[in-house]
Amino acid sequence: MQEKKVRTRFAPSPTGFMHVGNLRTALYEYLIAKNASGDFILRIEDTDQERQVEGAVEVIYDTLKTVGLNHDEGPDIGGAFGPYVQSERMGTYKKYAEQLVQEGKAYYCFCSKDRLASLHEENSFGGYDRHCRHLPQDEVDALLASGTPHVIRQKMPTEGTTTFHDAVYGDISVENKELEDQVLLKSDGFPTYNFANVIDDHLMEITHVVRGSEYLSSTPKYNLLYDAYGWEIPVYVHLPLIKGRNADGTTSKLSKRHGSTGFADLVREGYLPVAIINYIALLGWCPKDNEEKMDLQGLTERFSIDGISKSPSVFDYDKLTWLNGEYLRAMTPEEFTEQAMPYYQQVFGDTQADWSVLTLILQPRVTKLNEIPGMIGFLKDLPDYPVDFFVNKKSKTTLENSAPILREAIGVLKDLSNWTVSELHDTLLNLAQRLELKNGTLLWPVRIAAAGQTVTPGGAMELLAILGKEESLRRLELGLKKCEG
Repeated sequence: MQEKKVRTRFAPSPTGFMHVGNLRTALYEYLIAKNASGDFILRIEDTDQERQVEGAVEVIYDTLKTVGLNHDEGPDIGGAFGPYVQSERMGTYKKYAEQLVQEGKAYYCFCSKDRLASLHEENSFGGYDRHCRHLPQDEVDALLASGTPHVIRQKMPTEGTTTFHDAVYGDISVENKELEDQVLLKSDGFPTYNFANVIDDHLMEITHVVRGSEYLSSTPKYNLLYDAYGWEIPVYVHLPLIKGRNADGTTSKLSKRHGSTGFADLVREGYLPVAIINYIALLGWCPKDNEEKMDLQGLTERFSIDGISKSPSVFDYDKLTWLNGEYLRAMTPEEFTEQAMPYYQQVFGDTQADWSVLTLILQPRVTKLNEIPGMIGFLKDLPDYPVDFFVNKKSKTTLENSAPILREAIGVLKDLSNWTVSELHDTLLNLAQRLELKNGTLLWPVRIAAAGQTVTPGGAMELLAILGKEESLRRLELGLKKCEG
């Protein structure tokens, strides 16, 4: 018999931003499908109308596109199993719910919200008390005829256990007496989350259901629905919890108090999408070759379900930052400049600078793109620095020798016509030789005057090249005046 084609689905609800947990689920679903040459489907689950957030659907599309998780079927591109938005499938769910009623596997429940609320307060049963489960048929017919609001509930077994197999956690059993008669169709005609999931997954021929381990307790409800219809149960893949590290060293479920938890927020902090995806893949999964730096193709080639861990993983921002730095350093200078340009422009605005020199000094040092403005802000505005900066024991500079050094440097630089790093380098080092000074002794006051700070991302020649001749000479003149008193 021919093996079924692997089909996975990412089915987010448009209720907010893309959390790293949602993105990891989407990534694993994509990798499971693509590693097996299968299909990755996007389905929008918008049945919870009250919690929908305007623009959230666009966030889903934009995020998946940005990280390269291209879906084979979905609301925007169609497919053979559409529609791919749950609210557009409303005609589908009612007939399946009523089918179970007709087969004696579900029933109409007419209990009011007040009655259900009182049950919850009393907590006598721990859930719904099955009041309507055995109503006489003539009473049911009369209530339906009068238009009494109702839901449809599934008849759950009250004895024995329900066991299911998960690809990560193995066999898990639940006592049936703990299962409430679940609502399938709400009084407004909308399906419940669990019910719509099962119907859609079956009709779309989904073979693998991937979700967080917090849904493990719901899985028996899914299986009892599959059994009620006589449908094949998909492969379940439950993912370990993602935690954050607290200030006291303990861990708890990842939340905003630990740092940015949304994809868009991480990008705004200067992380590359490829680094975010790479890192998120390692939150609960390890490749057999223990490789850490992998693009989407590398992840697809290596991914296997048996590499997923049962243990919670801790979101380590330092590890993400390290990985991001590795990707930045692996770029060509042109690629880095393109990524860094919005941050360069935060400092320079419309003013042009020698971007190639800026990239030369920054690319080896930057670990997050949003570090760039803080690293080069002095190039826009010379800081108000103390004259003590010119004094440096290692370079053997003092206020007394810094002034004549700057005067000599200004003299030779004024005559320099080709303002490039190499020409600046040769001119200044020749000056040091002529003045019988060590290179460091000459370059220290030049760099301090140019930058106004002791720590800079580049040396004197690079900074002068970026500043340009006019601004460089202006700053050196100001430094000379500062040294002279």
